[in-house]
Amino acid sequence: MTSHLTLTTSLALMTLAGCGYAVATVGMKLAASDMSAGAMLLMLAGLACAAIAEIYLLRHASLAMIYLGVIAFETIVVLTFAAMMGDRLSLFQFAGAGLVLAGFALVTHAE
Repeated sequence: MTSHLTLTTSLALMTLAGCGYAVATVGMKLAASDMSAGAMLLMLAGLACAAIAEIYLLRHASLAMIYLGVIAFETIVVLTFAAMMGDRLSLFQFAGAGLVLAGFALVTHAE
């Protein structure tokens, strides 16, 4: 049984989940070059944060909305982090991110 959350609460929880996954990704990137306690902590903390936010969301909102919302926020955060780390982003990566965001817009408009 699902009950709807306010838009603000849903967006905040999707942002929290997306940022949690992004933090875990940063930990994985760091662990790829040096498996350290800090990298492990980032991975565990990020995944725990994302899981808690998603579980709460799944109790109250539709799966399609949640999934695309989390992916949309994670896409923005990870691409921003990649650019800050000096990774060169291609036109195809920007286009892919645009498609993810457009998909999220379509799903939220249909709700």
